[in-house]
Amino acid sequence: MKVVVIGAGIVGAACAFHATAAGLDVTVLDRGPIGAGTTSRGEGNILLSDKEPGPELELARLSRTLWDEAAGELGAEAIEWEAKGGLVVASTPEALKALHAFAGRQAAVGVRTELVERPADLEPHSAPGLPGGIHYPQDAQVQPVLATAGLMRAAVQRGARALTGEATAAATGADGRVNGVLTADGTVLPADAVVNAAGTWGGEVGRRLGVPVEILPRRGFVLVTEPLPPMIRHKVYSADYVANVASSDEGLETSCVVEGTRAGTILIGASRERVGFDTAMNPAVVAMLAAQACRLFPFLRGTHLLRAYRGFRPYCPDHLPVVGPDPRVPGVLHACGHEGAGIGLAPATGALITAHLLGRPWRGADPAAHTGLLPDRLLITGGVPK
Repeated sequence: MKVVVIGAGIVGAACAFHATAAGLDVTVLDRGPIGAGTTSRGEGNILLSDKEPGPELELARLSRTLWDEAAGELGAEAIEWEAKGGLVVASTPEALKALHAFAGRQAAVGVRTELVERPADLEPHSAPGLPGGIHYPQDAQVQPVLATAGLMRAAVQRGARALTGEATAAATGADGRVNGVLTADGTVLPADAVVNAAGTWGGEVGRRLGVPVEILPRRGFVLVTEPLPPMIRHKVYSADYVANVASSDEGLETSCVVEGTRAGTILIGASRERVGFDTAMNPAVVAMLAAQACRLFPFLRGTHLLRAYRGFRPYCPDHLPVVGPDPRVPGVLHACGHEGAGIGLAPATGALITAHLLGRPWRGADPAAHTGLLPDRLLITGGVPK
């Protein structure tokens, strides 16, 4: 089977990684370098801690297992794999009560959670007086561009091709089934199946393939400090981060997320706002994120910022990725709309796409167990979502 994957970010690379492992003939097409889009603007989060029980959490649990396997194959050092765990902290007794209830629902479906009475026991440099939190030992982190390159390198070693170009349309046969992808230079890439893994541009690529889906950009900022000695042991974030992830508000939302990197820098987030593809720098957002981080870790008040970067999360209206075959054009599959969770969900998404292509389970991914992610819930007909 010939498969064309459109998009060479972390999700497209994971699709190629698993599809080639299953023996499929894969071509990855992207208009830019590998991992240069939304992937390069991410923090590398691999999280169970921020997900409500349901389709996304089930995908995340599978992905956590597959990340362990991928780290073993690619080399943990090569992708800066860190099974550091996460710490979610509450700033008020009321927030702590809500956090305990949330963690209880997660624990009931198999997520490992540990009550924390004194966050300073796990993070000695955190602000004193925090009423408590939850430790999530399964949370982890990778360097997203290195991880993407590693997945693509493994796929190429198994026979995949990586091409630079822009998909403009799907080629279909008399039966309406896809049989190739037309590129901007007039080339037709033969294909028995086409995977839309175009991230934030998944909606546009879907439209070009004749299968539009509702995927919108959601802008976010991340701050990067000067390198420091190890000061923060886990990914640490405030309990209101979970609510912001699930919110559909168009306006600006910020919640404190702080973590260290192998290089010694500290990453500070997170903001979310729907402003289209506006890339403008917003100093007010930077100041707000910095202030929140300093309240959680007071030592940051004396730390210099090196830079701030921003990118766009591919956002679906129901906050779930769209993964699976599109019923409108046989042979077209979607693997996009992961919002801020694409790094963490990539391996399971790649395995699930491969399972759909094979027509049977693959590496723990069973299409029958992930029907809540199918694209038919988001189909657009005549410009109106189904």
